[in-house]
Amino acid sequence: MRTRTFVLPAAAAVALAVSGVPAGTAAASAVGRPDRPGFCSPSASLLGFSDALDKSEVSGTAVSGLSALGLDGRGRAVALVDNIGTTPARIVEFSLRRGRNGLDVAASGATTLKRPDGTPYNGGDFDGEGLVIERGGRTVLASSESEPSIRRFRRGDGGQSAELPVPERFRVAPAGQAARNQTFESLAASPDGRTLYGGMEGSLAPDGPGAVRILSYRGRPGGAYEPAAQYAYRTDASLGLVELVALGDGGLLALERGFTAGVGNTVRVYRASTRGARDVTDVGSLRDEPGAALRKEPVVDLVDCPPSGATARQPQPNPLLDNVEGMALGGPASGGRRVLYLVSDDNGNAAQITRVYALSVRLGRMS
Repeated sequence: MRTRTFVLPAAAAVALAVSGVPAGTAAASAVGRPDRPGFCSPSASLLGFSDALDKSEVSGTAVSGLSALGLDGRGRAVALVDNIGTTPARIVEFSLRRGRNGLDVAASGATTLKRPDGTPYNGGDFDGEGLVIERGGRTVLASSESEPSIRRFRRGDGGQSAELPVPERFRVAPAGQAARNQTFESLAASPDGRTLYGGMEGSLAPDGPGAVRILSYRGRPGGAYEPAAQYAYRTDASLGLVELVALGDGGLLALERGFTAGVGNTVRVYRASTRGARDVTDVGSLRDEPGAALRKEPVVDLVDCPPSGATARQPQPNPLLDNVEGMALGGPASGGRRVLYLVSDDNGNAAQITRVYALSVRLGRMS
């Protein structure tokens, strides 16, 4: 596939200052730091983005609805497709490389995810939202927020080989206390693969707005996992928890996202930690334990990044923004930082864009 690349030269960032972008948005931030091209925050800079996957096809299927992102360490990425109609559930593979001319992205294949009997899952019973590529790269764990569920699939043929247990209260009501379309939106594995984190997008009924739970599992890659603890996480007002990255030693990156009609998207990344945090498994309502929420510190608000030539097909406070749902941590960047990749979900909608982003982020210890 022919790729389109986008880079951020310093001159372009300065030019954006007179392009009509409202004060306080990305352009103003970039102009305020001419020594730091791509400056978004003290902890993050935009390295580039690509729209190469937008409205494309691979292996006879649309590259659309990308709701989770994983990296296999060999320059390849895997994205999980969510529930677009009754199309087959699938993962999409693509190359993802940073070059001198920006971010190069090209789709290479798609694999249908199948039930144990070999028939495909589809949008009617599988709403793929979280993804982990297990160590060795031969299997993936995928969360669906339909029930919810976490299942293991073979990367080669898409066949299901296992399913993890989910506590009853996390089930969608009336089977449990979760709301429809507000369950396991995120899934992450610690660097050693021994701990999984499944994050709820929204609150359980007793917990109240903005108080969400992260369910941790203990086990081994390719083997069994069992629920081990629950942690409370408080999102910003009107935002949902849509992705997690596990950093090791209990550290997490949390992606929060929201949408306001006529205004656009909000996309924020926070640093959090479960180290020393309270296990709220036995807490009936998080309303009763407001101090139990994980402490969090901001890494980046995407609205503060320079637009860098991005365009939007619907109102956005910064044309760089779209419906970002996937996040994965890449290799080293300059200055001791790491590359953080994001991907947006176009929902199969002509007014939205499938966009892949690369940022340089600082991941020091929380203060």
